[in-house]
Amino acid sequence: MKYQDCAEALQAEDGPGGRNHRLTVANINPATGLATDYLNHFNEAIMLLEMLAACPDCRDDLFAWRPMNYREHFEASPLRSRRLAIVAYEAADPERRACLDTLAGTMTAVLEATRAAMRTDQLAGASGLLADRAAAMLRALVARAGAVINGDDLAFAGEIASPQAAVDAMMK
Repeated sequence: MKYQDCAEALQAEDGPGGRNHRLTVANINPATGLATDYLNHFNEAIMLLEMLAACPDCRDDLFAWRPMNYREHFEASPLRSRRLAIVAYEAADPERRACLDTLAGTMTAVLEATRAAMRTDQLAGASGLLADRAAAMLRALVARAGAVINGDDLAFAGEIASPQAAVDAMMK
C-alpha cells in the first residue's frame, strides 16, 4: 500500500471496510490514530534488562538496542500496515502525538543513561540493581504511553517528567 493509498484510506467513509475498520484491522486505535506496536521497541529493551541478572550475555544485546522514533520504528517494521501506521500517526492529534513522543524520549533517555552507567567500571556489582530500577521505571512509562495510544485522557493530560528528571530519579 502506497502512502497516497493510506491517506485515502484514512479519509474514507466509516462503515464496513471504512476508516475505522481499516485502522482496527491494522492494530491502530481509530480514535487516536496511534499503534501500540511502537511500544514493542521499548518492551524488547525492558525484557533484556530483566534478563540481565540471570543471563549476563544479554548485556551485548542491550548495548546493541538503538533508539527509534515512531516513524523509524514503522519504516523498519515488517508489518504490512506500516505505511498506514505512519500516515495515521501524522494525522493524529498533534498534542497527543507530542505526548507520546515525549514519553518515548523519556524512555530512550532512561535506556541510554542505564547503558552508559553499565559501561563504567564503578557499577560492576550494581548493574543488576540498576537494570531492575530502569526496567521498573520503563514499565510504568510504557503503560502510560499505552494509555495515551488507547485514548485514556487522564494519561494524556498529566505531567510528564522531563527525560533528565526521570534519569535523575532512577539514579538516586
